[in-house]
Amino acid sequence: MTVDPSVTLPTGKYIEAVGRRKVATARVRIYEDGGDFVVNGKVVGKYFITIVNAHSKYNVPFELTGTKGKFGVSVLVSGSGPSAQMGAMIHGIARALVAYDPTFKNLLKPSGLLTRDDRMKETRKIGMGGSARSKRQSPKR
Repeated sequence: MTVDPSVTLPTGKYIEAVGRRKVATARVRIYEDGGDFVVNGKVVGKYFITIVNAHSKYNVPFELTGTKGKFGVSVLVSGSGPSAQMGAMIHGIARALVAYDPTFKNLLKPSGLLTRDDRMKETRKIGMGGSARSKRQSPKR
């Protein structure tokens, strides 16, 4: 992982948690000292630039718990695409916040942020023309 020179990585004592969505896995560390919000060595806004309203999505766990701006966040994500990676990151942040303060569980659970979204890509079937559901075209006569 190469770190963008303009980014200051958070340092010090941290709490780590893992979040998942589809095939994406996010290893999240929250630092009490504060600092930047870094994803794979980039500022979070630059990493998720393709997602509309990304800023409002990844801040939801902090807004619900009233800890926005209190923590520095460092995330390593891998697998799947940007949307699933963001979902995994949000799941990991919520888990890390609960590890930091167990009373946050009552705030995050009703919003579904602690629930692992288990929807996965449907596996392809043999003899179906290459995809999960589409059938092979039958001859007309």
